[in-house]
Amino acid sequence: MHHDSGVGHIGGNLSSLDSLLVLFHEFLGPKGHLVLSKGHSAGALYVAMWSSGRLPEEALSTFHRDATLLPGHPPAQGHADILFATGSLGHGLSLAAGTAFAKQLRGVNAGEELAHVYCMTSDGEWQEGSTWEALIFAQHRKLDNLTVFIDHNELQGFGSTGDIASMAPLWEKVRGFDVDVSVIDGHNLAEIRTAAARRGNKPHFVFMKTTKGKGVSFMEHRMEWHYLPINAEKLESALAELS
Repeated sequence: MHHDSGVGHIGGNLSSLDSLLVLFHEFLGPKGHLVLSKGHSAGALYVAMWSSGRLPEEALSTFHRDATLLPGHPPAQGHADILFATGSLGHGLSLAAGTAFAKQLRGVNAGEELAHVYCMTSDGEWQEGSTWEALIFAQHRKLDNLTVFIDHNELQGFGSTGDIASMAPLWEKVRGFDVDVSVIDGHNLAEIRTAAARRGNKPHFVFMKTTKGKGVSFMEHRMEWHYLPINAEKLESALAELS
């Protein structure tokens, strides 16, 4: 998809793909919803939708094309599984927290099983104030139907999160807000599954230790693959490794 359309963001797609596949195959549906705050991982989102039968394969060839319903960031309309247009980083957690609160109100009023909301953020967007405001709201409202996955690959647009604005370890800062916190291997399907299934009486924040460019040796831990498209030679090499 990324080769044919000539666009980048492959590294962050590969760091989040494992968790998105688990969520779409096992947790999302009428009572499970996702907000992808790190919208530049739209490629992984669309693949997870296709893999779980929510998107026809022929649609993938329209990725990032004119008039597509699969743009470089999740669109505002066209897919029932995509609740919001995202990608302006720092907004997704606010949208997810508001949705979880609305589901609580509606569920209580209707006497229904409470819908669960999952959100995926990047680690870089925790440098933005709006993300912390959403955390305060989620904790204050005790949104126990909200699970937030943080793709903690330690790289952002202009370098490492440690060099740009370090808050390491980030999970200790979040734990201070009296929410449930887990730190997992973000490429271990069993650990992702356990974290997604966990329920308590507080919002749950899951810090996934991931590798940008996971599975492709020349992309792993390389900041430039936040941006670079992939040429035919490197595509062949990457596919050979993944096979």
